[in-house]
Amino acid sequence: MTDESTRMHVVFSGHVQGVGFRQTTTQIAKSFPVTGWVKNVPNGNVEMIAEGTKAACGDFLAAIRDRMFEYINDLDCHWSNATHEFEHFEIHY
Repeated sequence: MTDESTRMHVVFSGHVQGVGFRQTTTQIAKSFPVTGWVKNVPNGNVEMIAEGTKAACGDFLAAIRDRMFEYINDLDCHWSNATHEFEHFEIHY
């Protein structure tokens, strides 16, 4: 594993809307060197893009899963090259 930046695209499914998922994810992001966004999508899922090192992104995802496990039924995660287009992590609407 290298320290190069990567992009993680995650879709969370379950009871993930209306439970503070986006706010909690944004709060957790403050503890990790990651940038990107999180948003609700019309089908009831929550979508997230995060960029950072693979280790930071993986630890960030693990922290979200640990904190919000009771609301997540499944998640779909895809990795790609970072675009470096974000300055911080925020909620998108």
